[in-house]
Amino acid sequence: MGEQMKTTNLTGHMLIAMPGMGDARFDRAVIFLCDHSDDGAMGLIINKRSDEIDMPTLLSQLSIDMAADLSGHHAHFGGPVEMGRGFVLHSPDYASAVTTLEVRDDIHMTATLDVLEDLGRGAGPDRWLMALGYSGWGPGQLEAEISQNGWLVCEADAALVFDVPDVDKWEKALDRLGISALMLSAEGGRA
Repeated sequence: MGEQMKTTNLTGHMLIAMPGMGDARFDRAVIFLCDHSDDGAMGLIINKRSDEIDMPTLLSQLSIDMAADLSGHHAHFGGPVEMGRGFVLHSPDYASAVTTLEVRDDIHMTATLDVLEDLGRGAGPDRWLMALGYSGWGPGQLEAEISQNGWLVCEADAALVFDVPDVDKWEKALDRLGISALMLSAEGGRA
């Protein structure tokens, strides 16, 4: 029979949710893919800020001292899997003493408590985004969702992750593909 098809590695790319996806948690979501292989995929939604969980409250709940002023910084909803776990996407000027994953040259990820301790001390990365939970897919699941037009894929960069306001990230990601949000429909065409 045939050879098994090799998965195109989308690590370090963005997923842009298409209208009408059917899962409200991913409505207008932009997901930064931290890992993608034949074994599945893992990513963080970067444009759904949690208004309930600001960083001072989170650090206080974790008994982390806060010398830095993190008021105005909020956690993000990273996805529906392991929502009690935190992940920090950040600039490459920081590396955890425990472990940091270099996803791209300009975006790294740390999921150990020391990054939160360092942020509380003012010794963390210059640019960062904290997410609670993650989005995950089993083998072949993401590829199937992409082929069913659930997601568009675009190149990621640090400016889109860290600098663009959350409310604008979905449209800015579409802009990278030359697509206007007005052109997208939640309805499939019928002949």
